Amino acid sequence: MTAARSPDDLVRALREAGIGDERLLSAVRATPRAAYVPPDLAQAAYGDAPVPIGHGQVTTQPSLSARMIEGLALGGNEHVLEVGTGLGFQTALLARLAADVVTIDVWEDVVDQARDNLTRQGVANVELRVGDGSEGVPDRAPYDAVLVSAAAPAVPPPLAEQLRVGGRLVQPIGPGGQEEVWAFARTAEGRLERTEALTLARFVKLRGRYGIPGR
Repeated sequence: MTAARSPDDLVRALREAGIGDERLLSAVRATPRAAYVPPDLAQAAYGDAPVPIGHGQVTTQPSLSARMIEGLALGGNEHVLEVGTGLGFQTALLARLAADVVTIDVWEDVVDQARDNLTRQGVANVELRVGDGSEGVPDRAPYDAVLVSAAAPAVPPPLAEQLRVGGRLVQPIGPGGQEEVWAFARTAEGRLERTEALTLARFVKLRGRYGIPGR
């Protein structure tokens, strides 16, 4: 099999995985994943696989990330919260698909790398924070959409509270290691309701006050 070498190769892999949102696929084509992985792993950037980023963490597999982004049903005008910045590839996709993105990760060095990557690629509509993602970023709430790239047994209450009525939240639900990724919507009564099971997946644990204890 020929090695994947370009964004077009990654787009083909996402189509084969069932991703059909043309706006999202265009964002993947326009976002060089090689700019968002460690330099020594650049040759693997356009395969549909996670890559390690340190601290026992890996990037989200591109087709899984795309499935989760699809679940947000972004139209282009949303104010988005991303929990789990990684090295910025998913952040860059969200930035192309929404009005702006606030992204938070617990690892300061990872956030610094993501900031450098995004800056080099000219992505300006992103605000990066270091902190406990399970607490969200309350001073920038409410959000039209929230994407959580780590697993917890339930949606952390602060994330639900920071979601605007009518907004959508996507998160893997489980103990970490085997999860079901769900899309949720906040109702007019303020409740968070499950709307769609998106996929099964394996995720790292969401650590923090409202996540899973430990590091």
